[in-house]
Amino acid sequence: MTMGNNSPDLKSGKGGSKDYSKYFDFSDAKVISEEEGKTTYRIKGRTVQINSNPDYKEGKRRGKQEIEVIHFDDEETTRIMEQFRELNSHKQHYYSIATYGCQMNEHDTETMKGMLEQMGYLPVEDRNDADIILLNTCAIRENAEDKVFGELGHLKTLKLEKPGLLLGVCGCMSQEEGVVNRIMAKHGFVDMIFGTHNIHRLPQIIKESLFSKELVVEVWSKEGDIIENLPKKREGMRAWVNIMYGCDKFCTYCIVPFTRGKERSRRPEDVIAEVRELARLGFKEVTLLGQNVNAYGKDFIDKDYTFGDLMDDMRLIDIPRIRFMTSHPRDFDDRLIEVLGKGGNLTEHIHLPVQSGSTAVLKKMSRKYTREAYLELVRKIKASVPNAVLTTDIIVGFPGETEEQFEETLSLVREVGYDMAYTFIYSPREGTPAAAMEDNVPQEVKNGRLKRLNDLIKELSRVSNDRMLGELVEVLVEGESKNNSSVLSGRSRANKLVHFEGPRELIGSFVQVRITDTKTWYIKGDYVAEAAAVL
Repeated sequence: MTMGNNSPDLKSGKGGSKDYSKYFDFSDAKVISEEEGKTTYRIKGRTVQINSNPDYKEGKRRGKQEIEVIHFDDEETTRIMEQFRELNSHKQHYYSIATYGCQMNEHDTETMKGMLEQMGYLPVEDRNDADIILLNTCAIRENAEDKVFGELGHLKTLKLEKPGLLLGVCGCMSQEEGVVNRIMAKHGFVDMIFGTHNIHRLPQIIKESLFSKELVVEVWSKEGDIIENLPKKREGMRAWVNIMYGCDKFCTYCIVPFTRGKERSRRPEDVIAEVRELARLGFKEVTLLGQNVNAYGKDFIDKDYTFGDLMDDMRLIDIPRIRFMTSHPRDFDDRLIEVLGKGGNLTEHIHLPVQSGSTAVLKKMSRKYTREAYLELVRKIKASVPNAVLTTDIIVGFPGETEEQFEETLSLVREVGYDMAYTFIYSPREGTPAAAMEDNVPQEVKNGRLKRLNDLIKELSRVSNDRMLGELVEVLVEGESKNNSSVLSGRSRANKLVHFEGPRELIGSFVQVRITDTKTWYIKGDYVAEAAAVL
């Protein structure tokens, strides 16, 4: 691989750094074999098997090809899983997965854990004892990538001590051309690189890497399929359920449409069956997941069935709480608002990312709505959903953002009255349109704006919590406090964190808590024993 010494670093926007954006330069590589679409090379002393490589242009393509529904438990996969169970029956092997990023990444980790344990592997807390270590990565922010590369640096020593260790990088970072090339150039001790579309292929990838002793790269940049019957290892009383994959919005700052593929919805009967099974197993709360969850059903060509229709069907399932993440204001239609207004097991917490309060900035972001349209949507939600609690995502310092435009964001935050917000300083992501824009807001200005925004969010959160003093709140008890075993913690229907004293036996149940004290990010109260209801 040839790297230019004076080319710009497309990830950071700084000149003079190495450019990892080009995939592979095979000019010095020797082709060892080519068969069944796989090419094996010898590059700089390392044997590399390329099954498929990431491609931004391919990742952006949105054709009309029919989405294929693939069942995980096909004959080949079943055979490989059995081979590994046999292997682990003779000598037990262990795995460790580190997860970065969003709920979708967490859910992908549940799937990989399910596959590994069906292969006979067992989890281990100390990764030094693991035989397989996977880093399930996020590509949304630059600091998320920095954390992963820092971890790879730490793991190099462990890999030298345990040459038989299989080390893999997967998830959204693996879908980026520049990231894969950087791993190849700087972290040659990695054994597996696979993407978000290839998670169901984990048994095959492990087999190829383990028995060939090669670095296996398999990153599909295709539009994406739907994989059913994937094993999952869920823990606790809360469950995540993917209802759709991908995103077609192409906001100018966002890499997700490239890393997760086109929008594609699971069939409603499959989603409903999975949630009913979770209810039968005793789960208390389900969160429906999608990069753009309320675009669900818009890709169906054989039926008129929207996210609002799915949520209406969720109300009929005997599970106490249903949530969803993450919605896009463009797809938040009146049908969905009407259904959410029916309440029941549909919680009143709604995460509604705004990103900016300035119409001009929203246009540069290609969000396809105005400040006025967003505020009108908020008005409709609050009019229909009793006690609606809104949270959001906001980016500060987007290219060209003026002080006046940032003030528009502050005024929108005040007007909406968010209970909480995930706030970020803009950082360019290689391959996105915004990365080509002049990043002309000074870092000290970005830092100052973030502080002012966070101070306002804290103020609004505290005001919202103060209003709850004296109220009786339903809490799903999740566990003990890390600092005090006599203090339990859980979440309200509005997703507020609640601390209270009570016996450990309450974990996993719904209880009533009288709020007696408020903090900025959580509330405290007294357990009302006679109102407890263990479901």
